[in-house]
Amino acid sequence: MPEPTEAAPADPRAELSDEPGAEQLATQLTAVVSRLIRRLRTTSSDSLLTPTQRSVLARLESEGPATTAALARAEYVRPQSMRLTLGALESQGLVERAPDPADGRKSVMSMTEAGLTTLAAVRAAKHNWLAEAIAAELDGAERRTVAEAADLLDRLVGK
Repeated sequence: MPEPTEAAPADPRAELSDEPGAEQLATQLTAVVSRLIRRLRTTSSDSLLTPTQRSVLARLESEGPATTAALARAEYVRPQSMRLTLGALESQGLVERAPDPADGRKSVMSMTEAGLTTLAAVRAAKHNWLAEAIAAELDGAERRTVAEAADLLDRLVGK
């Protein structure tokens, strides 16, 4: 009589079959991040800045003064559109124009103190909304999970 055989150990990969695939996760993550970005944008709508204006201010803050043409290239818009954006920011006192030291025919735009203050307020509104949402909606274990996910996302985008 043949001896009873033990069941073969389960293939560990079979247990992972309920994990989402890369394509499915990419689709879900893209949708969630898009909704988060839209929600963050709405938290600072009272600042009267358009997304392009916020982006230009952030670029001027991080990269320093720039010409209209350089900003247009960086933001992937036509120079005419960038002139309108900069005109609106200038009329609000958030940027200022000065002659380009390398070429007197051009001007360079830079942020004013009011621009720095406005950008800081926009960022603070976004940060505060997100911190309040996390505090209200997530328990400690969920916060740790989000922290781990943030580390993984940071690794994905290459810092």
